[in-house]
Amino acid sequence: MKNQYLEEARIELVNGHAKKRHPFRNFVLATNENGQPRQRTVVLRKTLLDLSLVIYTDKRTQKIKDLQKNPEFSALFYDSKKLLQIRIEGNAELITDSAQIASYWHTVQAASRKDYTTSLAPGTPIENLDEVGYLAAENYFCPLRLVPYKIEYLRLQRPNHVRVLFSKTVSGWTGEFLVP
Repeated sequence: MKNQYLEEARIELVNGHAKKRHPFRNFVLATNENGQPRQRTVVLRKTLLDLSLVIYTDKRTQKIKDLQKNPEFSALFYDSKKLLQIRIEGNAELITDSAQIASYWHTVQAASRKDYTTSLAPGTPIENLDEVGYLAAENYFCPLRLVPYKIEYLRLQRPNHVRVLFSKTVSGWTGEFLVP
């Protein structure tokens, strides 16, 4: 019975990258910056068969620095119409295989590619927006793989809410119901 909730979470995560208007397309990613939680909204680009998630970023961002010091992350997805929340904990991995990077780069729309070519790193203070320059022949595109070890499913419904915590084991996923 618990596996139906893991399957529902998987379907919603796949739809999050496959359907542009799906509420899971944009989610909150939290990392640890010097002992302090740091959150930001990111775009889900792909859900892999093992339930790993792929996002894209600029390799000069604070999230990359945070994850290089401590690869643990937390991700939060919420669908306000279905009253469904999925919380994921895991470890992030920088994708370094050049063929894989090129494959993901080709999925980025031409207009969006410039976002990975700023001459200054994201978050650098500037006096005005005209100071943002772009590089013609270089980019800082960095796909990240978010590998889950815990997935928590919470659906608010009547007569009873449903909350299940799934943990990754050597043989697959195990689940246990939690008090909502």
